[in-house]
Amino acid sequence: MPQAGCACGHCSAAWEGRIPKARVSAVAVVDPTRRAAWMIDATPDFPAQLRHLREMEPEAELRGLFLTHAHVGHYTGLVHLGREAMNARGLPVGATASCLDFLRRHGPWSQLVALGNVVLQPLAAGAALRLTDDLEIEPVAVPHRAEFSDTLAFGIRGPSRSLFYCPDIDRWEDWRAGAREFLGRFDTAWIDGTFYSPEEWPQRDRNEIPHPPVTRSVELFRGLQTAIRFLHLNHSNPLHLDSPERTGLRALGFDVVREGETVEL
Repeated sequence: MPQAGCACGHCSAAWEGRIPKARVSAVAVVDPTRRAAWMIDATPDFPAQLRHLREMEPEAELRGLFLTHAHVGHYTGLVHLGREAMNARGLPVGATASCLDFLRRHGPWSQLVALGNVVLQPLAAGAALRLTDDLEIEPVAVPHRAEFSDTLAFGIRGPSRSLFYCPDIDRWEDWRAGAREFLGRFDTAWIDGTFYSPEEWPQRDRNEIPHPPVTRSVELFRGLQTAIRFLHLNHSNPLHLDSPERTGLRALGFDVVREGETVEL
């Protein structure tokens, strides 16, 4: 937020500096003792997010990227790895086979592969990867619009705690894993909060954008011991502001992920 060409109340206020702008959702996974970092998703805000990571962990080397899927908010930042910008050398990019095939077959992403800026590494859902002695990441298949690729969420585990990162999903009820039981396995879950409620997009066909409303997620996950926080908020979402909706969310034990928020694992 703000979005291109939008003059809604939130976007206008953000353009004019009356409320903070909000970057596209992404997270970094860091092992500071081994000076190693990975980013999940390469968003349109990749330059600023990489800078932010380096400011927070100046000694940590970026060792790779993981992509959730091939929608514009999650992979288009890869363009900054090319010879017109960073000219990265052999940076690993992990994603599903369908997502990697999309990158391999379409420019400008195919040029990153041809010039060796990135090395594509297929991920298999359920096959955990050991990043360091203290960090493990597990790709998790979730249902989401598959125009160009299927979609992953990620479970991240450290020596003491765990976090589930799921910025996009269609409907929790469509997920064969059983959403409530699955989220209950993690200490923290950062999940899809695109829309607060169905009333937020009356002019659009909900079948085109089937994200679970925050109100439905709250109903489904109340009572879990997992600390659940919402992210990936659409520009229309009232949770961007200190609104009655956010106050009510907190009263029920939920919250919104803050930019720069960290979780110790």
